[in-house]
Amino acid sequence: MNSNTFLFTSKLPNVKTTIFTTVGNLAREHKAIDLSQGFPNFGADPKLLNLVDDAIKSGHNQYAAMPGYYGLREIISQKIDRLHGRTYHPETEITVTVGATQAIYTAVTAFVRPGDEVIVIKPAYDCYEPAIELNGGTPVYYQLNKVNYSVDWEDFKTKITKKTRMVIINTPHNPSGTIFSIEDMHQLQEILRNTNIVLISDEVYEHIIFDDAEHQSASRFKDLASRSFICASFGKTFHVTGWKMGYCAAPKTLMDEFRKVHQFAVFCVDHPVQRALAKYLQNENHYLDLNEFYQQKRDYFLKMLKESRFKFKPSQGTYFQLVDYTNITQEGDEDLSKRLIVDHQLASIAISSFNVNHRDDKVLRFCFAKKKETLEKAADILCSL
Repeated sequence: MNSNTFLFTSKLPNVKTTIFTTVGNLAREHKAIDLSQGFPNFGADPKLLNLVDDAIKSGHNQYAAMPGYYGLREIISQKIDRLHGRTYHPETEITVTVGATQAIYTAVTAFVRPGDEVIVIKPAYDCYEPAIELNGGTPVYYQLNKVNYSVDWEDFKTKITKKTRMVIINTPHNPSGTIFSIEDMHQLQEILRNTNIVLISDEVYEHIIFDDAEHQSASRFKDLASRSFICASFGKTFHVTGWKMGYCAAPKTLMDEFRKVHQFAVFCVDHPVQRALAKYLQNENHYLDLNEFYQQKRDYFLKMLKESRFKFKPSQGTYFQLVDYTNITQEGDEDLSKRLIVDHQLASIAISSFNVNHRDDKVLRFCFAKKKETLEKAADILCSL
C-alpha cells in the first residue's frame, strides 16, 4: 500500500522518543559511564534467581490467575498491613502487574474519560501524561519549586476544578529524591476529602528511603486509602527491572474497575517469577535492608563529590541524586548533559525534560544504584570539571 494514501491523526502528536532512550543511545555510542537510567548494574540475589529456576522446573509455566498468584497477593497484603497498618484483601484488592507502569496505565484507563482533568506534579516520570492523553484526559500541571522540590498545598488547591477526576503523586519522588512528610499527606487528604477524585500513589521506591525517615504510603491515611491505587515495583526493590514485576493495591470498588481493564490488557503476569517472589518475600529483611544498602551508596557517592564544584542536598529517597552545577557553568542542562557524554563519557539526565515548559533548574540527575567502581569513575570525572 502506498503510505501516502493512508491518512490518520496521531493520538499522541507531541510525544517524542523518551529521553531515557535518547540519552541511553548516546551513552552507548560514546561508551559513556551510564548514571542516567534508573537500573542497577549489579546482579540480583542468587537466592531469588534460584527460586525462579525452581518454579520453572516445578512446572509453573502456564497462565497464572488473572489477578496474580494468590500466594503472592497474600504476602503483599501481609507486608502492607505490617508496614502501614492497612489491610487489603488478597482476593479482591491486590493485583499483580507488569511493573508499576502498567498498574498506573491501567488505573488511568479505568477511570479517566474524555474531558477529565488529571493533576500531575512536575517534574514527573514520563509515563503519566501519555496515559492520560490516550484516554482523552487533560494533564493539569503543578510545578514543584526549584529550591527544595516541595509542594505549596494552598497553591496546589487552585489546580482542582469540577473536571478533576484524578491526582497522581510519587513518593519517594523521581527525579528529585524528596519524600512526602506526614504533614504533606494530611494536607493532601484534607484537600481531596469530600470529593470524587481518585488518587494514584506511585510508590515504586517505597523501600529506598534514608536517614531513618519513614515512607508515608497513601495506604496509611484512611480517606486517602479509600480513593487510592497504590502502585509498587518488585523490579526496583530487588534489582530486577527487566522482569517488569509490580503490584497494585486498592479498595474493592476501585479494583473491580481496574481488573476489567487489566484482564484484557495483559490478562496475567509471569507465573514462575510470581511463585519465586512469594517465597522470597517471606524474609522481610530482603526488602527492609534496602534502605541501609542504598544509603551507603548515596553517602559514598556524595563523599567523593565533596571535592567537586557541584552543590547538592542528600537525596531523601530513591536511588537518584540531583546536583546543582551553577558553580561550573550557566549552560542549559540538556547541553551540559550532552557535553558530559560526548566529551567526558559520563551520562546523566537533564531535569528540564520533566518540568513544566522545560524549566531549567541547572541540575542533573545521577543514578547511584551502581557498583562501587562505577561510582568512583563517575566521581573522578565530576571532580575534574
